[in-house]
Amino acid sequence: MTVSVRLQRTGKPNRPYYRVVAIEKRKKRDGKPLELLGHFDPLLKENKMTVKKERVDYWVKQGAEVSRTVSSMLKKIV
Repeated sequence: MTVSVRLQRTGKPNRPYYRVVAIEKRKKRDGKPLELLGHFDPLLKENKMTVKKERVDYWVKQGAEVSRTVSSMLKKIV
């Protein structure tokens, strides 16, 4: 089982909201995640992203691949 840490889009049309999730790589974008790790609202002025950093580290240690988008967002937080 290959796991990826990536964004999952939710919300309404023209009002995006994203969850940071650990999910199997083969699942579709809106598939059932293994674990919810945080969220991101791109329409806020400060583009605030909240993440459970210790859980992201756990999944990376287990061999999960972090998507490019999530990786760049995590660098901005830390």
